[in-house]
Amino acid sequence: MLINTLRLDAAIAADVATAADLLLQGHLVAVPTETVYGLAADATNPTAVSRIFVAKGRPADHPLIVHIEDASVLSNWAKAIPPAAYTLAEAFWPGPLTLLLPKADHVSPVVTGGLDSIGLRVPAHPVLLQVLRQQHLAVAAPSANRYKKLSPTSATQVLHGLDGRIEAVLDGGDCQFGLESTIVSLVSDKIEILRAGPISQADLEAVLGLPVHHPKAHQIKVAGNVKAHYQPNTPFRCLAYPDLIAEVGHSSAKIAVLHQQALPATLQPFYSKVMPTDPVAYGQALYRELFAADQAGAAQILLEMPPQTAEWAAIQERLARAVHEPVLSA
Repeated sequence: MLINTLRLDAAIAADVATAADLLLQGHLVAVPTETVYGLAADATNPTAVSRIFVAKGRPADHPLIVHIEDASVLSNWAKAIPPAAYTLAEAFWPGPLTLLLPKADHVSPVVTGGLDSIGLRVPAHPVLLQVLRQQHLAVAAPSANRYKKLSPTSATQVLHGLDGRIEAVLDGGDCQFGLESTIVSLVSDKIEILRAGPISQADLEAVLGLPVHHPKAHQIKVAGNVKAHYQPNTPFRCLAYPDLIAEVGHSSAKIAVLHQQALPATLQPFYSKVMPTDPVAYGQALYRELFAADQAGAAQILLEMPPQTAEWAAIQERLARAVHEPVLSA
């Protein structure tokens, strides 16, 4: 049964109040954050949270991130909280950092995917933060997209995937970062990055004065840690620049090209877009431009492989999961 999905305006106080009321009533509302739009439900309401999995088509054993109002309520959701958690919270909250901690005993396994750990963060978007603090809410909020598909960085993208499946989307404009939060595990003595994001390994180590490990791969269940994720519907590959030029030049198919270096004047692909050369701006643009290319009607999308340095780690991690075949090295 389809739902009449409301499009609410985050600049209108009455619409923000409506979004808060819907959450308190156990409904689903897509909300803006500084990373991507999240599909929010009251984290204290397991029935509401369970509807997230249905709306997204997401497996129920895949844990969710809970967005809280500030670090003072950490102990409401986690236990055995190490001092490093408060150090990181003071430095990076509100902001795009998720802390993985041992869950408090009372927290529903619906929220954690049955795991003994929980991901927590304080979002930096002023409207969502206002709702959380005024209503003393905590919301479970994975990205507001169908499972494994592109994360949305605008309300229009949310509606493309979830219109008729959720009660409302609160339109707060384009997201600031455009990439999901960094996830850091503090469940053992070894501090580990389990998902790269806007907060880098160097940022974390500078604050902690301790080594922070960043394994190339791991099997720990956290948001985004599935082999295929963040995918457009159109077949999508990443190629080094020479290979991309050769493929576009030799193909008669309608190809959408996302590139950083200029294309030869003789090359006229079906669709093309110049991507930023700065990793922060690239992160802001990535899902937006993949969505636009996906809507262009191309037979495939080709993206020029961006640099493979530490500054581009979060982007490389997303691309490795988004492609329809393994990412090729530059």
